[in-house]
Parts: sequence; structure tokens; C-alpha cells
Amino acid sequence: MSSPNDPQYKAEPTDLVVQDLMIREGEEEEPRHTTERERVSSSVRDIASRIPESLSSIGRDISRTIERAISAKDDYVVAVKVSHEAQDKLEQLVQAGVFRSRAEAAAFLIDEGIKSQSALFDRVAQKLSEIERLRAELRGMIKQA
Repeated sequence: MSSPNDPQYKAEPTDLVVQDLMIREGEEEEPRHTTERERVSSSVRDIASRIPESLSSIGRDISRTIERAISAKDDYVVAVKVSHEAQDKLEQLVQAGVFRSRAEAAAFLIDEGIKSQSALFDRVAQKLSEIERLRAELRGMIKQA
């Protein structure tokens, strides 16, 4: 690999771009460099100005995805009492625009809680199966008597 100072050096296209953007000490900017620098600065400003819009768009996409996931399920109404703190948190999710209602926020959080406690529900299912087996055994004993 040779350096730019080597007489046998052959510049790669990317080397030319990097060198083109560099200003060496004592070197005056040519009009072409000024135009190129202005174009790059303009492009960077343009990209930076789009960041808030992109972040907002991502938030809306997440919200829509959650809405679709919730509305795709069968709806069951369950009345529950929640603490004042839980009520505040549900309201925050609605005010932030993540959910349309506290009911949707609560349904999402309940589903997430069930997922995170899957080991508990596996044990509960095992115990319920054992209870059913014991009930069947008792019914069989009564029929024999």
C-alpha cells in the first residue's frame, strides 16, 4: 500500500473525495471548494432538520402497531380496581398518544404482565391439571360406593 506522497501512488476515488474536502494550512479555498463545502453543509442541515419528524413518525408507527395488535384480539370487558398510581400511569400513556384509552393501555399492560410471568402460569396450569385429576378420582370413588 503506497501513500499519497509516493510517486507510484494511484489515488482511489474515495481518496480524492477526502482530499478534496481537506484544507491544508496556508492553502486558499478555491470557489469550487467553497461550493462543495456549502453543498455538504446544506445536506447535513437538511438531514438534521428531518430527525424530529422521523422520530415522531417512528412513535406513530409503534402506536399504530400496538393498536392493531390489541384490536385484532377478542375483546372481553373486565372491571378492575387499580391504584391511584396505576391510574396515573395509564392516563400518561393515553396523553402521550400511545393508546386511545385507558382500557387499551390496561389491556396491553395485562398481556405484557402475563407474558413476563409465563413460568408462574405454567405452574398454575400444572396444578390445575393435578386438581382435575384428583376430582375425577374422587368422582370415581363415589360412583363405586
